[in-house]
Amino acid sequence: MSELQDARVRGPRAYLTFIFIGLIAGLLSGLFGVGGGTVIVPLLVLMLHFDQRLAAGTSLAAIVPTASIGVISYAVHGSVAWIPAIILAAGAVIGAQIGTRLLPRISQSALRWGFVGFLVIVIISLFLVIPSRDAVFELGWINGAALALVGVGTGVLAGLIGVGGGVIVVPVLMLAFGTSDLEAKGTSLLMMIPTALSGTIGNLRHRNVDLLAALIIGVSACTMTALGAWLATLIDPFAGNMLFAAYLAFIAVQMTIKALRMRGR
Repeated sequence: MSELQDARVRGPRAYLTFIFIGLIAGLLSGLFGVGGGTVIVPLLVLMLHFDQRLAAGTSLAAIVPTASIGVISYAVHGSVAWIPAIILAAGAVIGAQIGTRLLPRISQSALRWGFVGFLVIVIISLFLVIPSRDAVFELGWINGAALALVGVGTGVLAGLIGVGGGVIVVPVLMLAFGTSDLEAKGTSLLMMIPTALSGTIGNLRHRNVDLLAALIIGVSACTMTALGAWLATLIDPFAGNMLFAAYLAFIAVQMTIKALRMRGR
């Protein structure tokens, strides 16, 4: 990291900003079962002028403690499918390696437009399919293999455009596998831990992580993750779907703006 960038991301204002970002990311992580990277990365770039890669690496490192607290919070309510999460994580770790290798060969603009299309379909589906809180994930050979494919696909997307985890896994578990909304969120958070650890190790080698920022954001997020998970249990499934749809719409708008900017270059 350059001295200029160090000056931008240090000092009282920067530390307060790290805490602010962590609090928001932690609340959303617990509420929706996502890592919070879709909030952490843009805020680090916009508010503290982080380089995009450094912001992504820092966000991934901060997700590890955040997701860990989230898993504990959902596990207390019995809302974590442990073996499916491990299958998803194994697929995602492999997929992330594939995605990073494909990165130089695929149009980022086309990828973003494709992902926006996927989000639009998911948002519409969330209005049509309301998950049952009584649904239980029953693992078999067929849906186990399907889970592995979902994990690989999630990892590939994460490697290609830096978006994955709960944004993909939560709606897929609810809509395609019929799990409850709470179990989908808890399982998603567990899947993220080994995936984020694997990515963080690689980012550390390339010096794409601000460890102090990741620590402050991660610890701050942990103070809010349990609250978000508790709120998720209080909100009925339909209202939860609507809130998640609004969150996905926010991400779709972000992706659309990025795709439009890339087209103009």
